[in-house]
Amino acid sequence: MLHMIKLVVGCATIDELAARMQHERVDGHGFVRTRTMPRQADEILGGGSLYRVMNGTLICRQPIAGFRAITRPDGQPGTLILVTDEIIPVMPRAMRPFQGWRYLKPDDAPADLGNQTASGIENLPPNLRRELADLGLI
Repeated sequence: MLHMIKLVVGCATIDELAARMQHERVDGHGFVRTRTMPRQADEILGGGSLYRVMNGTLICRQPIAGFRAITRPDGQPGTLILVTDEIIPVMPRAMRPFQGWRYLKPDDAPADLGNQTASGIENLPPNLRRELADLGLI
């Protein structure tokens, strides 16, 4: 299994991302546009997720449902990354900006906040979780 990481532009919160994912749909799924088809798509489809970076912090993930090759408006090939509607908050992690997407090995992926229920971190507002992560406190 393998995951992907991609920046979210224009959304500051998970709620904004969830609302955006409901506007445009393909085969009942939200999607993210990208230029290239992942060469390791088969490994990703075996349970991989799309980890999302908002405002410099890796903050959530969405299970990947599939990939679809498309032709972009400029005539060039492109790819849609189809994701489920489930958006799972993860332990925040600061990340520098990058273009496109990156692979993420399962051992390097942050834990879901749902697995951290004893600490109560999942109950904190997202902006406070982000600030605590920036300070290296969580």
